[in-house]
Amino acid sequence: MNATATDPAQQLVISGWAVSSPYGLGRRPFAEGLLGKAAATAPLDAGRWPVPYAEAGLIPDFDIKAVLGRKGTRSMDRATGIAVITVGELLQDYGQGLAADPEKTGLVLGTSGSVQSIMDFTKDALTGEKPYLVDPARFPNTVMNCPTGQSAIRHTLKGPNVTVSGGSATGLLALNYASRLLRGGHATALLAGAAEEFSVQRARLEHVADHGGAGADPLGEGAALFLLESGAAARDGGRPVLATVLGSRFRAFPETGRAGEALARCIADVLADAGAAPVDLALVAPGTPPGQLGKQERSALDGLAGERIAVRPLVGDATAASAAFQLAAVLALAGADPALVDRLALVTALDRDGTVGATLLRLG
Repeated sequence: MNATATDPAQQLVISGWAVSSPYGLGRRPFAEGLLGKAAATAPLDAGRWPVPYAEAGLIPDFDIKAVLGRKGTRSMDRATGIAVITVGELLQDYGQGLAADPEKTGLVLGTSGSVQSIMDFTKDALTGEKPYLVDPARFPNTVMNCPTGQSAIRHTLKGPNVTVSGGSATGLLALNYASRLLRGGHATALLAGAAEEFSVQRARLEHVADHGGAGADPLGEGAALFLLESGAAARDGGRPVLATVLGSRFRAFPETGRAGEALARCIADVLADAGAAPVDLALVAPGTPPGQLGKQERSALDGLAGERIAVRPLVGDATAASAAFQLAAVLALAGADPALVDRLALVTALDRDGTVGATLLRLG
């Protein structure tokens, strides 16, 4: 799959971002924690979280009702709350002028859905006095597009509303999908990114999953969202050009031993499309998965210039939000270092289910 824009008039830019992470709500704690290389994982309260993990990267003191209020949040699950809060942060900081045409502003959100909500609802249906005596208000949480839909409803986004799922590559896939919608004229601005929750059921499933011969990393949670629009629209709205999206490439691999080859081809193609070379890279944000996938990624990145930004070892395995966190890390680092303006950054992702991807950005 290929998504590039060689015509400057068609180039899309990231003009805003928001993040909710194990460092806290907002860009500032994320940037400070990342730049300080502070580990955001912490020991778990075994009473609250009966899971086979000793620690995890949780959003500190996360309370949906405390942030959003009680109206409309009675049945809101953790995944939806994280998404709704992060979308709100982005619109509050960068949304001036977007409300003038809400039907042209949409949301492309990557998510794995809420395993906890699905399994809890199924349990209620099986163990209740009657199968149909379940809480109907909780049924929407079992549908994967619930966080996307609830975010759009709460924040009055009437444009395209899309849910994307692709494991660790989800954030890059969402950005690519949003780019295609914008170039097709389906919207003038899109919020694109990904969200993931920590839950008991997700922890139990991840613990027994195949991690390529390595032990499972501590799990993380959170969301990162990016405002994507044309450079002209950003300037007209008084928003900064934080990065230009030069292109994305994705491939599938049939077996783990060929993941590195697939990723190397993605990287070579996206660089060639942008007229760039491996030595031109200033930043590289890899997915750093454990086990064999990690080895495959390192082989694909061998020979590339640029400082490496490792996010996963600090915040944990955020699964669907992983690549979005990596992209947020690139923007955080670029915002702290003026020398990175007009330099190139690469974000890569590998998912154990067979997808690799690479996105190339020009910073500033």
